[in-house]
Amino acid sequence: MIFPERFRGKVMVVTGAAQGIGFGVAARACAEGADVLLADRAEFTPDVAAEIAANGPGRAVAAVADLETHAGAATALRAAQEAFGGVDILVTCVGGAIRMRPYAEFTPPQIEAEIRRSLMPTLWACHAALPHLRSRGGGTIVNVSSNATRGIHRVPYSAAKGGVNALTAALAMEVAGENIRVVAAAPGGTEAPPRRVPRNPDGDSAQERAWMAEAVAQVTGSTMMGRYGSLREQVGPILFLASEDASYITASTLVVAGGDTG
Repeated sequence: MIFPERFRGKVMVVTGAAQGIGFGVAARACAEGADVLLADRAEFTPDVAAEIAANGPGRAVAAVADLETHAGAATALRAAQEAFGGVDILVTCVGGAIRMRPYAEFTPPQIEAEIRRSLMPTLWACHAALPHLRSRGGGTIVNVSSNATRGIHRVPYSAAKGGVNALTAALAMEVAGENIRVVAAAPGGTEAPPRRVPRNPDGDSAQERAWMAEAVAQVTGSTMMGRYGSLREQVGPILFLASEDASYITASTLVVAGGDTG
């Protein structure tokens, strides 16, 4: 369901916007009037922004940046400032388990890679956004976490998303007096089109595919609804949290996982 003009006059930065939940958030926000900066390291991000802008009524531009670095996050926020004159809303969607395997099977570099992918982009984006939100007299940050803070074969990813939840609560307490809300949505398993950029560029072995199948079975078995959610079912709650309808909600993580609270 589209709410026309819900974000009219608002500038929204969406990280990880080239595909998946991030793309869905950016496209619907633009359809609801927001001017949207799509930030992603994928080289095709400008094409995605052009596709979204063609459907309006909001504007959409892209910033190709490595959001696993503070420099990349700062670049994205500056691009929004330059394109639209400020930032009102940040939605952080970068993340996702690179590998699924028992914890003992992860190597130390693989553990560090999971933390870089699923925690650091949120930390960096929140830090880079604060000066921009303060200059507008306030704003909103919506961090996309996960209900997979409990689950098999993804302990480093679970730890990273637990960190996102803690960041959300602590930062919300710190900046509430500045008219800045910080909230999170925690999606469960979500059906999405095939990724244009692979989750694991090294490819998955037969053993890894088996471990992944076990994790998928655990996810669907844990949810009361017995299924994955859809992109639409994730985008709607995220944009509710970003909207004025949620103006008295901060420091909270909304689990959107068919009853599986993680």
